[in-house]
Formats: sequence, structure tokens, C-alpha cells
Amino acid sequence: MNELGKNDAAPVAAGTGAVVGGALGGVAGGAAAGAAMGGMTGPVGAVVGAVVGAVAGAVMGKGAASADPGAEDAHWRDNYSSRPYVNGGTYDDYGPAYQYGVNARTKYPDRSFDEVESDLGRDWSNSRGKSSLQWEHAKHASRDAWQRVSDTAERAMPGDSDRDGK
Repeated sequence: MNELGKNDAAPVAAGTGAVVGGALGGVAGGAAAGAAMGGMTGPVGAVVGAVVGAVAGAVMGKGAASADPGAEDAHWRDNYSSRPYVNGGTYDDYGPAYQYGVNARTKYPDRSFDEVESDLGRDWSNSRGKSSLQWEHAKHASRDAWQRVSDTAERAMPGDSDRDGK
């Protein structure tokens, strides 16, 4: 990714299916690796190794999945005007902030929004496109999109990946 929001790499699977697939792939790979390592110490070691490997693999697989930008854009386009922080403006103003939040959550899966907010604020001017919003207003939409992606991932694979207590 050359800057937040611009990806030069090959496409990545997206959406809830990608979250589940990434998590399940992580579980399977982690279980196989754990069982192989545990197999060196006998059947009990293989079982314990498989369980530990599955848990570690699930965590890694969960972090590897990303959101579906098209689905997120459609959601926010339909719902942005009802959000409490929207004070006039059009979707053209808020859309880039939502996209920025989605991309940031995918880029920083193991960190909270609060941990990266200052970095995001500093880089907003490079990613805002034609949005008229300054970061002080855009950050609310970015946080909203970040939280939606995080909640979707947690529904697919229960846990508290964003450490928000939910």
C-alpha cells in the first residue's frame, strides 16, 4: 500500500466471508503446525499443540482479513445522513472519511482507533480527496467506519480484537 487508501498490491479477499475464511484458515494452519510440533512429544502433546496452534492461527487469520470497500461504501452512502456527527454536507464530504476509517482498520488490525488517531489526523490531508472536512470533523466518520469493520470481524470470529471491551 503506497499510502492509506491506495493499494498497489494484488487484490485481497474482502467481506465477512474473508474474515471467516481468514480465521478458519488460520485455525487449520495453526492446528496442523501445533499438532506437528506436539507430535514430537506423543499423543497428548499433539492434542495440546493442536489446540494452542488453532488459537494462535485464529488470531493470525482474523488479522489477515479485510473489509469489503464496496459494501462499506454502499452502507455509509445509505446511512451517513442519520449519523449524529453529520452537520450538513454531502456524502462527497463524508465518503472519503469512511473509506479512510475502513482502510485504517484493515491496516492496523491489532491497534485501537485511539492509538492511531494522531497518525490518521496527520495523514488525512493526503487521503481526503475532494472532501471539505478537516480532520476534527472527519475523524468521527472514520471512527464510525473503523468500529463497523471491527464489529463485523468480531461477529465472524468472537473476541475483542479492537480491545474496546465489547
